[in-house]
Amino acid sequence: MKATTDTSTLVHLITLAPGHFHAALLQKSMYREVDSTVYVFAPEGQEVQAHLALINEYNNRKENPTAWKEKVYTGKDYLEQMIQTKPGNIVVIAGNNQMKTEYINRCIDAGLNVLADKPMAISTTDFDQLKNAFAAADKKKILLYDIMTERYEITNILQKAFAQLPDVFGHLQKGTLKDPAITSASIHYFFKDVSGVRLIRPSWYFDVNQEGEGIVDVTTHLVDLIQWQCFPDVVLDYKKDIKMLSAKHWPTVLTPSQFYEVTKKDTYPDFLQKVVKDSLLSVYANGEMNYTIKDIHATISVVWNFKAADGGGDTYYSVLKGTKANLIIRQGKEQQYKPSLYIEPVDKSPKPWNEAVQAGLRELSKRYPGIHLQQSNNGWEVIIPGNYKTGHEQHFSRVVKNYIQCLNEGNMPHWEVAGMLAKYYTTTQALEKAINNKQ
Repeated sequence: MKATTDTSTLVHLITLAPGHFHAALLQKSMYREVDSTVYVFAPEGQEVQAHLALINEYNNRKENPTAWKEKVYTGKDYLEQMIQTKPGNIVVIAGNNQMKTEYINRCIDAGLNVLADKPMAISTTDFDQLKNAFAAADKKKILLYDIMTERYEITNILQKAFAQLPDVFGHLQKGTLKDPAITSASIHYFFKDVSGVRLIRPSWYFDVNQEGEGIVDVTTHLVDLIQWQCFPDVVLDYKKDIKMLSAKHWPTVLTPSQFYEVTKKDTYPDFLQKVVKDSLLSVYANGEMNYTIKDIHATISVVWNFKAADGGGDTYYSVLKGTKANLIIRQGKEQQYKPSLYIEPVDKSPKPWNEAVQAGLRELSKRYPGIHLQQSNNGWEVIIPGNYKTGHEQHFSRVVKNYIQCLNEGNMPHWEVAGMLAKYYTTTQALEKAINNKQ
């Protein structure tokens, strides 16, 4: 898939209906290849104002302030105005997911490159539309890409790197439904801070018809990591390579006061009344899926709670089971809620294996100077210098730079489109399975 961007000119951004803070995080940094004027097309209201407030905060911070100039159109015909005027060549879409797939298709039809926040599809119907969007983008030689920040997190990078060392990891086990070879689980919280400011979420964030269920939302990152780490450079065929075995979903229950804390709304809007009982709001934000990818068993789960305990935060747990070792990321209280990577032998830590781990470390140290090993209870912990530990918000600039590089080179890696299709097929099939199992 190729892009038609003229590399001699600056990239011009368009932000379409920003309703999620990820749209602003893409502008937390400046980029020499990107024009400082950004065109915003959105419905009038709190969401676009919150987006502009974050941009203004970045422009006025004391350290490394940005210099974005936002040109905003908030008429009811915002989408048509954007398509008619086309003041830029990349459309950023991060907001209400009910409209996202339609927005993507309209932008592609208009010949505009798209950088979309996850998820790009929250239902099987959306997935069918997304397939059409990728086919149209290929014909028009433009780029459609989603924002996968977790590929830039250092423990994920090193987990992938150690999995490519046969003397250390062996090869990926096949696993079973009860004992999968790959396990990936994350816990998140509705109450949180972004860029040091309390996040106010729109009411629609709690409507699964607009935001999507948890099993098709955050899980996109987890599915993506499995594909990226375990099948690097592989062109996946979702029709043949993905088999959904089982899935389930369940709600997080919020009180009116909790809903107010995160939305600043005194009452539930009409579109949420169908999931309110005795003043409690049930949000299907949690889910689990069990599937095979190229005959390898994987389990993914996501949980959303209201608020983390003092000193706590989002957590992530990941296991890749090899024939010689397991690679495990833990992010619990013991790790001070910071992701940490462990290498644990399948057998009783034989001397040749320990020597292989040391040799593997020396090899990886050429790419990541300063990493070293420390003995843990069951093997080794990979100690990672602080300069590699950039936070989630900083990963967005890496996404932008990678996307611009793809534009400048005229294409993206040959496996990416197939991987995105496989990813959204996996998540939307899991939702279908979960819904059918409940009936």
